[in-house]
Amino acid sequence: MWLDPLGDLSATAQAQLLAAGIHVTPVDTLGQLSMALRKAHVLVIRLGDSVELLAEVQTLIQQLGHKSPIICRVDRRHMEVTVDAMRLGALHVLPTDEWSELSWRAAVEPLAQAEVERTKPSYVFADPVSQHLFALAQRVAQTEVTALLVGPTGAGKEVLARVLHECSPRAAGPFVAFNCAALPDNLIEDMLFGHEKGAFTGAHKEHKGLFEQARGGTIFLDELGEMPMHLQAKLLRVLQERKLTRLGGETQIDLNVRLIAATNKDLKQAIINKEFREDLYFRISTFRLQIQPLAKRPGDILPLVRQSLRRLQPDQVIQVSEEAQALLQTYAWPGNVRELENVVQRALVLCNGSVITPAHLLFDEASTEGAAVDASDSSLSFAMSREATQIALPTAHAPAQPSTLAMPQRSEAIEAANLDDAVKAREHEAILVAIQTTVNRTEAAKKLGISPRTLRYKLAQLRERGMNLAFAE
Repeated sequence: MWLDPLGDLSATAQAQLLAAGIHVTPVDTLGQLSMALRKAHVLVIRLGDSVELLAEVQTLIQQLGHKSPIICRVDRRHMEVTVDAMRLGALHVLPTDEWSELSWRAAVEPLAQAEVERTKPSYVFADPVSQHLFALAQRVAQTEVTALLVGPTGAGKEVLARVLHECSPRAAGPFVAFNCAALPDNLIEDMLFGHEKGAFTGAHKEHKGLFEQARGGTIFLDELGEMPMHLQAKLLRVLQERKLTRLGGETQIDLNVRLIAATNKDLKQAIINKEFREDLYFRISTFRLQIQPLAKRPGDILPLVRQSLRRLQPDQVIQVSEEAQALLQTYAWPGNVRELENVVQRALVLCNGSVITPAHLLFDEASTEGAAVDASDSSLSFAMSREATQIALPTAHAPAQPSTLAMPQRSEAIEAANLDDAVKAREHEAILVAIQTTVNRTEAAKKLGISPRTLRYKLAQLRERGMNLAFAE
């Protein structure tokens, strides 16, 4: 849909858009727009010297209960409007004289990509390393062998276990997952093997354990290396005999279940340390699948980010800038996929528009200073060294010129005594970054999303932390 209050769309322009795969339906008023929104996949509007029309259109779309993405066209003389449009959530902004097929295809590509990805399976195996693992897992799934999944915490062992289940002849049966490190010893035994009525105080009725619940399907035991030794012996007997006896019972129950185990522990070393049974190890490791850390399969990173964005923000197309993509792909990911999901969630909290930039990416790793947010004013958060920093800060009446700022080195680790100190340190660097990239305190406050008065208060806190702030007259 095409809304241009400043002029009509020429036949030549329509032909060029058609070549890019864009079919245009012109509308002249907001009234016509409200009637046509139901059929529109994307809305293209032309802005003048402000984003007032964009705000009106967004209000109308919200009132009608629609989720139409918006592409804006802005005159090159008013490129500051481009920034404001992106902040308000525009999907893309193009100059008004831009008609090339390549540019328009790039503008609508996120929409097409989102549609394609909605039809894909929920698993991500994009990197060559992951694709090889997936192909191997599919072959293993067709057999009845017990599989042992080995890999670091948060790398996606349960995801791979579900792949093994869903690609197997047992896919129609149940998939039951259990973390062996989650409960005390006595509860683990009850959870896995069940009990009869009256087996112990409080056992008022019989309870089917997870092995029984998984009959005809798959049971996934995560963190198996943490299972106590006496339970390892019982598990071994169950796997060998394909039968179990509930706590307090005498009858043996036949089992038809496939076991998939996982661990982030070196089981061979655990055997040496007398922490894991060697006979159980050989029973569960008929086929061993190694899951690499996320940093060693970088091709999975961006698809995983897109998957998380679709799940967390299903009604809005969120883009990730090229700079943010590069940062995501070069980060070490010590927390693997679980950490990546945390980073995406934080980015959505900090991102007011529809584009995630490096400023929105807050990582967990100590060497990159972790992630913390001051909820009082939603300022962007970064890590900062504790060394005193000298800064020349222009006042609101100073000439429009960049401020000079001696930025702290990121290689210097923060040594916060507690979480509150870490939050304040990050908040303060966000303020320093805003000051460096704006011409006065008013603009810095606007960039941080806080009031000038709040900024003055934060600057006073900087002085209290021992920083020498020199203000330009």
